[in-house]
Amino acid sequence: MIPQLDKIFKPKNVAVIGASNREESVGFALMQNLLTSGFKGDVFPINAKAKTIQGVKAYASIKEVPKKVDLVVISTPASTVPGLVEECGQAGVGGLLVISAGFAEAGEEGHKMLEEVQKTIAKYGMRMIGPNCLGFINPNKGLNATFASNMAPKGKIAFISQSGALCTSILDWAADQNIGFSHFVSIGSMSDIGFAELIDYFGTDPHTSSILIYMESIKSARRFMSAARSFSRTKPIIVLKSGKSDEGGQATMSHTGSLAGEDIVFDEAFKRAGVIRVDTISQLFDCAQTLAMQPRPRGNRLAIITNAGGPGVLATDYLMNNGGALAQLSDATYKKLNDMLPAAWSHGNPIDVLGDATPETYRKTLEIALADKGVDGVLTILTPQSMTDPTAAAKELVKMAKSSHKTILATWMGSGRVNEGRDILEDGGVPNYLYPESAVDVFLKMYHYSNNIKLLQETPAEVPHKFTPNKNSAWRVIRSVYEDGRKQLTEKEAKDLMSCYGLPVGKYKIVKDAAQAADFSKEVGYPLVMKIASPDIAHKTEVGGVEVGITSAKAAEEAFNRIMESVKKHKPKARIEGVLVEKMASKTFELLFGCKKDPIFGPVVVFGQGGVAVEVYKDTQLGFPPLNMALAKPIIEKTRIYPLLQGYRGKEGVDLDELASLLVNFSYLAVDFPEIKEIDVNPFVMDGKGGLVLDAHVVLDDYKPRERGREYEHMVISPYPEKYVKKGMLKSGKKVLLRPIRPEDEPLEKEMLENLSEESMHFRFFGNPPKITHELLVRFTQIDYDREMSIIAEIEDDEGKKKMIGVSRIIADAWGEKAEFSIVVSDEWQNQELGSELTDYTLEIARDKGIKKIYAVTLQNNAKMSNMFKQRGFTIKKEELNTIRAELELHSSMPFSKE
Repeated sequence: MIPQLDKIFKPKNVAVIGASNREESVGFALMQNLLTSGFKGDVFPINAKAKTIQGVKAYASIKEVPKKVDLVVISTPASTVPGLVEECGQAGVGGLLVISAGFAEAGEEGHKMLEEVQKTIAKYGMRMIGPNCLGFINPNKGLNATFASNMAPKGKIAFISQSGALCTSILDWAADQNIGFSHFVSIGSMSDIGFAELIDYFGTDPHTSSILIYMESIKSARRFMSAARSFSRTKPIIVLKSGKSDEGGQATMSHTGSLAGEDIVFDEAFKRAGVIRVDTISQLFDCAQTLAMQPRPRGNRLAIITNAGGPGVLATDYLMNNGGALAQLSDATYKKLNDMLPAAWSHGNPIDVLGDATPETYRKTLEIALADKGVDGVLTILTPQSMTDPTAAAKELVKMAKSSHKTILATWMGSGRVNEGRDILEDGGVPNYLYPESAVDVFLKMYHYSNNIKLLQETPAEVPHKFTPNKNSAWRVIRSVYEDGRKQLTEKEAKDLMSCYGLPVGKYKIVKDAAQAADFSKEVGYPLVMKIASPDIAHKTEVGGVEVGITSAKAAEEAFNRIMESVKKHKPKARIEGVLVEKMASKTFELLFGCKKDPIFGPVVVFGQGGVAVEVYKDTQLGFPPLNMALAKPIIEKTRIYPLLQGYRGKEGVDLDELASLLVNFSYLAVDFPEIKEIDVNPFVMDGKGGLVLDAHVVLDDYKPRERGREYEHMVISPYPEKYVKKGMLKSGKKVLLRPIRPEDEPLEKEMLENLSEESMHFRFFGNPPKITHELLVRFTQIDYDREMSIIAEIEDDEGKKKMIGVSRIIADAWGEKAEFSIVVSDEWQNQELGSELTDYTLEIARDKGIKKIYAVTLQNNAKMSNMFKQRGFTIKKEELNTIRAELELHSSMPFSKE
């Protein structure tokens, strides 16, 4: 795949179909840009009616070009494109850039033409950018394959946009702001190459330090999430997302549906992937610039240094209103400031150093603030007063920034006198903003980015209790609903389903008449709640379908009759199964568990404050299943009701671990059953003694048979691959469990690596054993199962303690074509055939995942590894630095088996 995209972005030659001598045409601009921007390769104009185009020999068709062409740019009418793409395929063209419009945006006929183009590029193994796009620029190659009037300057930013018109504006703006690019790409309709492919490509590009995206829509959410999660730790990915879908704003029968609109789902997706979301173009580039210049803040505590009160107040207001915190300065810091500053300084944060502050005052104040452990970053504000020297002050800031590991931002306000100081700040790696609010905004976005990355690196705790859902019983409930010709579960069916996944439900019964209601009320006890049981009624209170506080058998009879009379009045055509009777639960908190299938990202879990006024409270948070404890807890902690759940003013809270565990259980309903469209568990009541499902509402989607091996295609994040869990036995007869690694395995991996012999570490890490840090272990244990697989060998010692005694790993390229293999076995468990067992099983999994080639690099003196590769048919080739490269072509004709 990388060579294919290299044919597009790093071509040795380019042909332009539709090249023209007519100055007002797109074909003219394309040719002019290719010829005048510094591209050193050949440019071949294709035009059947001209002998030369802009002084360059023209050819009638791609077939007549004397060389094999890497990249073909097409700018002819849409109706001609399918035939031209076929000709390109026959001529062995590497990649296509289709500028032409009039496909998916032009109705049914356009869709048919686009489908034809897609089939053709697949047939010939070509890749395509577009159609309906501006083109792209690679400044490092002097390649301007656009019809824009400006060339992008060189820099470290890869910019990707769905809007061609926005691209031209940004090129103008970037030139004025002196912002450079490693790549500048307009991707148009994304009919082939989209965001995910470009993130993967630019993520490995040494010229790119950050990836900026203008996004209107997304086609392959799972691929996007996988790519973003892979690179966001090392290269910031910043997205300006526009547009909100109609689907997100439509009212639904479900509380959950109305609370999980598409745009907030995008917010959660970006957070889960470690992506920074911004709201304006200036924020897009401000964030990229600042992340390139300054270290990320570890927290949200900002110190503000200013020589004018007003700007400091404005910065403070914006900070506090947007989730930041004013740094609380220590007593030691106050003493240092008192000793150094005039008596009239503000004696607080913001630190007002007064209007006559000298450059030295700024430097010393900044030095003191940075030394305070309670400060995560510093914003320095300067207003040009008569006694101020903005240039000298800027020089002092730059000196401090070079030795600081904390975030330093600046706002040199005004113009004229401060311009030289701004240039000094920018050149010295201190980003400057015209207004203090802009600086604070970037600081907070950097903090949120740090927080999201930290969450990606979080090691989940083990679930407090073992959880084994009753999938078979749950499927029987769902299947019976489909067999009945329905898509909505009754409350009883919904509660049965919740019970299968460990959510506690009370004793209940559906009664058919008033007498049955009276009899069951005596059996279950008082007080009671009674609710209409109907597959056609979602919100029972709105039709008089709920009675509470029933304290006698006679009251139960009367309540039954009132419910039936009210429901028949409000919903005369509703199917009535009876009335559900259960004992009332008196608990402190009413909560909501929900799940909605988003049209783009699939299932989304919702948690928050419940009850009848849930839409009024709007106190909910989202998460993508599958959840674990480390992911579930922040969802709970971000709600406004969380401080109450902890306990307040002497009132008992809830068991937060139990609540998080229940949320994890609930999330697996969405994982295991793509048939589920929406779930409302509202209210879920809870106190210190536990929780209880009081009402549940479940709606199913259209039934679609599941494809074997693709059970989790509805998920945007690949869940734990249980199918790869396998029992085995060592040569000694010791039982061993082979299974995919989990984030929770970090302590096991740490213990194994720390106990490896010097020789084993030497062979595994090529003589450069790394420091066993949390960050390294996160990289080993928190993997994207779509593109990586790590199989651990786990045993139990004589005391029942679990130990990791070996691990094998394959890391596939972004397109799943080839994967690198590695393995290590604990010294005391070597010579037990464990290495062979892990290797063979990992190769089998690689075949199952469709990987075509496995390769490994090892030291030439690692005889055991070399022999193991030779025995399995690997080809061996000696390389530099005393290493060998082993390669094996895989064949996926055999079905996967873990026997």
